[in-house]
Amino acid sequence: MREARVERPGGAVLGGAEAVDVDGPDRTGTPPTGQQDRGGEALAFHGSSKPPPSILKAGTSVAVVLCLATALVHVLLVFLHVAPPNPLSQQYSRQVGAWVFPLFEQNWRLFAPDPDSVNRQISARTMHTTPDGTAQVSGWFDLTAVDNSAVKHNAFPSHTAQNMLRRAWSSYLETHGGDDQPRSQRALMVQQYLTNIAADRIAAHRGGSFESVQLRVVTVPIAAPAAAGVPGPSAAAAPKSAETRYLPWWKVASHGN
Repeated sequence: MREARVERPGGAVLGGAEAVDVDGPDRTGTPPTGQQDRGGEALAFHGSSKPPPSILKAGTSVAVVLCLATALVHVLLVFLHVAPPNPLSQQYSRQVGAWVFPLFEQNWRLFAPDPDSVNRQISARTMHTTPDGTAQVSGWFDLTAVDNSAVKHNAFPSHTAQNMLRRAWSSYLETHGGDDQPRSQRALMVQQYLTNIAADRIAAHRGGSFESVQLRVVTVPIAAPAAAGVPGPSAAAAPKSAETRYLPWWKVASHGN
């Protein structure tokens, strides 16, 4: 029991006794300290839009595991692509090719690099059909010379100037026979890729209107070094004669006006 004093607005104070439960909750509705803390946490959790730390931690762990798994699979498939032929790479050749081509293609072989032994000059010309049906054929435009000029005296040449045209032609040789007939979907893709490179570069440097493109490839073997101790060039060092290959006329999207 404790004495309660109530002060009225007029200034009079009334005395009296009031029964108070010391161990029970306050009559104002405030829960005990322990319940108030737990209730506050519950209210704070339900009133916030942020997920709990456990969910964030689990999501981050899953993302890291997926990234590591993808990286390991990529390294394994590229390794099988560049490694010497073996039963594993032959068994899964279709899966390896589907992953590597065309974005991750490698121009080297593990333990046996295959550098270029020839120089190639790739040129292109265009054909435009006038309204009266006359075919106008342009002169040859040296695509290789454009790349060489972009690389020469350039300390940081672009990957496009160094490899795009060269790798497109190497892929064409791998997927087409001597008759230039594509026999697979990848061969068609490589042919279209090579055509687009030629058409886009001619349109950028020459302009004009055309609907067809033809490529000419001149292959010049690189002379082998002279044998040690033999004065003058040896027979093996004499380069073979150059070879010229004309590709068919290919239709392209109309360029120019």
